[in-house]
Amino acid sequence: MPSLKDMRNRIASTKATQKITKAMQMVAASKLRRAQAAAEAARPYAERMDKMLGNIAASVAGSDSAPRLLAGTGSDKTHLLVVCTAERGLCGAFNSAIVRLARERANALTNEGKTVKILCVGRKGYDQLRRLYEKQIVEVVELRGVKTIHFEHAAKIAEKVIALFDKGEFDVCTLFFSRFKSVIAQIPTASQIIPPVFEAGKNTNGASASYEYEPEEEDILGDLLPRNLGVQVFRALLENAASEQGARMSAMDNATRNAGEMIRKQTLTYNRTRQAMITKELIEIISGAEAL
Repeated sequence: MPSLKDMRNRIASTKATQKITKAMQMVAASKLRRAQAAAEAARPYAERMDKMLGNIAASVAGSDSAPRLLAGTGSDKTHLLVVCTAERGLCGAFNSAIVRLARERANALTNEGKTVKILCVGRKGYDQLRRLYEKQIVEVVELRGVKTIHFEHAAKIAEKVIALFDKGEFDVCTLFFSRFKSVIAQIPTASQIIPPVFEAGKNTNGASASYEYEPEEEDILGDLLPRNLGVQVFRALLENAASEQGARMSAMDNATRNAGEMIRKQTLTYNRTRQAMITKELIEIISGAEAL
């Protein structure tokens, strides 16, 4: 049975941990406001670009002059999975949920006889995926020193993906991230970006508008498809940033509550043990006095 000193040290240690988790919760809450605002501000631009490109792509679908980023290679033998996670932990199941979704997709593709390659954005995703897919990981992009995500960070990742595609390293590319819904809800999401799948084509409401473009559709797509790839990666990074802070805020709140419950139980055990020791000493003193 631990001594009273050990119990006091354990209570003090738990209180110190509770202060740390409380501070981390407050920091995450402060960062969440900015990250959520950035993620919500990026959604309309990404959605409107997706709809506009979907409209243009519909007019050149099946054309021999369609850009390769739109038409793809005509095969789906090799898949590149771009897995975006956080650089740090202590955010609940945020990283694990994204990795689990990517792992399920990788296993399904492998069972179908496909070749799987992985590009990790974030250290935590790499740490989990390398246990099973170390040979399939082609590159790791770390953003540990980046305090605020900007478009140039996403553009560099998009350039790496396009460079691999131009070299014929893969046929289909899927982006994995966590879409922010609320502090307690982050939705792991898989989005195919090469060849792109446009949502606009799925909701035409029975009517289609006809547009004329200057220059030609192929020229517009040749310029906008690489940029759209960067926009989609940028949106994924912003959604991840907001989801990470929301998950960390929730996790640290639970940790603070659990620490408070542990302190209550430890204090109760300490008081009971101390009272039992005092009672035992009093009994020994009384018994000794009666024996004289």
